[in-house]
Amino acid sequence: MRGDRTAPGGLAALASGEWDAVIDTWSAAPRAVDDAARLLADRVGRYVYVSSCSVYAWAPPSGYDEDAPVVEGASPDTDKTDYARDKRGGELAALGAFGAERSVFARAGLILGPYENIGRLPWWLGRVARGGPVLAPGPRELALQYVDVRDLAEWLLGSVERELSGAYNVISPPGHATMGSLLDACVRVAGGAGVSLRWTPAEVVLGAGIEPWTQLPVWVPAGE
Repeated sequence: MRGDRTAPGGLAALASGEWDAVIDTWSAAPRAVDDAARLLADRVGRYVYVSSCSVYAWAPPSGYDEDAPVVEGASPDTDKTDYARDKRGGELAALGAFGAERSVFARAGLILGPYENIGRLPWWLGRVARGGPVLAPGPRELALQYVDVRDLAEWLLGSVERELSGAYNVISPPGHATMGSLLDACVRVAGGAGVSLRWTPAEVVLGAGIEPWTQLPVWVPAGE
């Protein structure tokens, strides 16, 4: 079945039928989650919403857990606002329709892996594939946190099987990977002619006006 949840009548294909669970990855206007959740509330066992660690009020304390404060001003039935409030609004939409016992919020961290179309891991793979010297923002041992999309997908299905409910931070522990291990892996699988990583101190990179995360994906200097 197919439909356009943003179009009038776009959920018509879901007007009848029963399912064990919904896994919803929507990231824009919370209203779309609200419409779907309310339509399916009596015919679906569990609503699993792929949320984000971005729902936490910035900046979350070191070692924060699912009880950390979340952003304010989110609503389940609004148009698109900003990413953090849209994701929190999606949570509230699922909660409002399915209640606390039948809703799951997978608060994912940085998602990497096959078919990623945001341009983070592909950016690095593309750069090392071109070969030559590659700016490697330091330090090499900088701890990273992310989740492979395949692990996330397995966890989502498992949350249904285990009948989980509530919010879960779905991300690797700090230091599970480092900037060095990530870029070394990129070189191994995609390294072009003469590729070499040129590790550069964070202060030098920042001093050149390069923006972390956006111009150099994945990388955020310690303390930022």
